[in-house]
Amino acid sequence: MNRKSLMFVVIYIVFLSAGTSIATTFEPVTKTMTLNEILAVAREFNGDLQALREERKIGQASRARAGLFINPTLELDGATGKLSGAPAENRIGLGLSQEFLTGGKRKRRMAVAEAELIRFEHRMTEVERQIDLEIKTVVSEIRLAEGRSALAGKSNDLNRRLLNIAQARLLAGEIAELDVNLVKVENAQSEGMMIDAQRELIPAQQRLLALMGRSSSDILKISAPAAAGKAMPGLSDLKALALKKRPDLQALVVEKIRNDAAVALARADQYPNIQAGISFIREDGVTALGTMEERSTDYLVGFKLSVPFPVFDRNRAGIEEALARSSSTALRERHGRQVVEREVEGAYARYMTAEKVRNIYAKTVIPQLTENLKLVEEAYRLGEIGILTVLVEHKKFVEVNEAYLLAIFNCDVALAKLEASAGMDFNDQVSAKEK
Repeated sequence: MNRKSLMFVVIYIVFLSAGTSIATTFEPVTKTMTLNEILAVAREFNGDLQALREERKIGQASRARAGLFINPTLELDGATGKLSGAPAENRIGLGLSQEFLTGGKRKRRMAVAEAELIRFEHRMTEVERQIDLEIKTVVSEIRLAEGRSALAGKSNDLNRRLLNIAQARLLAGEIAELDVNLVKVENAQSEGMMIDAQRELIPAQQRLLALMGRSSSDILKISAPAAAGKAMPGLSDLKALALKKRPDLQALVVEKIRNDAAVALARADQYPNIQAGISFIREDGVTALGTMEERSTDYLVGFKLSVPFPVFDRNRAGIEEALARSSSTALRERHGRQVVEREVEGAYARYMTAEKVRNIYAKTVIPQLTENLKLVEEAYRLGEIGILTVLVEHKKFVEVNEAYLLAIFNCDVALAKLEASAGMDFNDQVSAKEK
């Protein structure tokens, strides 16, 4: 091998190694996570929540600004008589003044800023509540698509088993070839059903990754749902929990506190602030006695007190505005409590209905349907019934199981909405009386 060929081989190996390294670096990450782990990741990396955390710094800065004292003012003053024909007469002054807040304005401003920051915290929690609900809904959609895909696979298995029976009977001369062809058509339909389920699954998975703030190239598998925890509270307890824990209601309560503090600040603003200062002045002058002049230098210390007179503006407009905001918030809080109670009642009724439907399918319909399917297949194998009866039973099996999957989905979504309306996860529930 000559030198040129050897160099080509070395370069080829280097590029091949680099390509393998890059492929390894960008290999999609596959991870299995529970619903609680998914919610925790979303709360940490969701884009909207991250933006709100940055906005929270604005409120923190406002609170810090509200507690600061007003900066003092340094005043420099100078005058000369050079331009007026008295070059020996000069004056230099140095002063320092400070504005003092009256009526406890600093304390009241701090109260307003603190309440505003707490209200923003509740707003963040409200966004988390909405994101949790959206994630639980998307997870339910993914499980529904996965269930439909599994059902399509089960239907495919049933059709293959039936096809084997039909082919065996065809060889025995018991049936016509048409029976086999009908089963092949049903088998193709089940494969199309599986493709449709996969088509619904991918967009839901991408939406979930976006809510979690994860890369779209990641592969996420959701573990099976955990067993139910404690018994669900009754409707009255759920209402009490919602009224106490819902962050949107808590935000209204804090907003009312904030507006009350703003009313107190507006009332304090009708009293003017006081500005006091001290100054040091040096004056150079000349005293003329006939043809003689006597130069003199005087040092003066001065004090200044400025108090505006609130004759025309006593902040009546500001007080009325603050009172109107406080009254409006009180009305919205009262209305919000009624809306939350109605929301809990509606979500509770929808969940109880969905749970009953799911139990009917799980305990009665699906077991009986599975038993019927076995009997029909056995009867066809023994030649007691025709192929059309079996195909009708297969179709009914698929349709009823799909309805059962939809009932599970409706129950899961209803439970997620009930948890969102109550403002808590029932797996971490606490009795309303314990709080």
